[in-house]
Amino acid sequence: MHNKAMHNKTLKVGLIGLGKMGRNHLRVLSMLKGVELAFIADADDDLAQKAAALHGTVGVADPAPLLNTVDAVVICTPTVTHGDYIKLVAGHVKHIFVEKPLAATLEEAKEIAAFAKNHALNIQVGFIERFNPAVQALQVVLGKSERLISLDFTRTNKVSARITDVDVITDLMIHDIDLALYLNGPAQSVAAHGFARGDMVDFVSALITHENGRFSRIQASRITDKKIRQIAGTCTDMFVDCDLLRKEILINRHAEEKYEGVLPYAISSFQETVAVPPQESLLSELQAFLASCHGQENTQIAGVDAGVAAMEICERVHAAVRTGAKTS
Repeated sequence: MHNKAMHNKTLKVGLIGLGKMGRNHLRVLSMLKGVELAFIADADDDLAQKAAALHGTVGVADPAPLLNTVDAVVICTPTVTHGDYIKLVAGHVKHIFVEKPLAATLEEAKEIAAFAKNHALNIQVGFIERFNPAVQALQVVLGKSERLISLDFTRTNKVSARITDVDVITDLMIHDIDLALYLNGPAQSVAAHGFARGDMVDFVSALITHENGRFSRIQASRITDKKIRQIAGTCTDMFVDCDLLRKEILINRHAEEKYEGVLPYAISSFQETVAVPPQESLLSELQAFLASCHGQENTQIAGVDAGVAAMEICERVHAAVRTGAKTS
């Protein structure tokens, strides 16, 4: 399917799952050029048919009979079903977008990754923050620093009553774990501590030491009422504050003024604001997926290896929280 002819044709896409993220994908897919929404599937047949009627397509509970009519599939079903749907789709479709996390367990994520490679699948995992325009701008800023020492990630949300199957590590922290690996490279060691109510971990603080010597400090909370999404970068020549919600970056630098032979020199700091272009992350993410269906490569795309790597760190954080020890 990676051929030139595909560039000129409309991509037929099927959507599986109409939860919160599934509805977001539906909204974006329905307005994208070069896309024909071929079907919408959900376990709730009535919900699928109502959504399909609004978008002039077919609504079904079981997508299997329609898989041979599409070029690509977007999977937004509950995490525990991802592996089954990928295997179902793989017999007909090579291009698959699956929401994060790739799987509910590390073992299953590795199994999916091996399956994807054996079947030459083009899978993109939905790590949407890679496509946040503030993260893209932050990458450019950090790339111009003398040396990046550490990144601090903070992500808080009031716990939702609808989330009963995943804790704060797999629900929230995984976004920043992926960003830490994306921006700072592979992890060497992981230390963490946390707070649990019953079996559910609701607050975690983790320290990742990366192979390149950098650090990532990640804090995630579902106890905090205030919604925070922040990344702070400590560099030898500047401190960078990035607010992912307000899409704002502030840079604090040392300014050095010298009056040799007249006055002692003074060091003061000054602040710069980086203008971040407004762009919807999900739109950018799906555009990258559709381009990959046409054979275009994009280093921002998280493939199955990134999905497994993030799950590996999640497991190490879980282990550290349970034992209060460092895991290497």
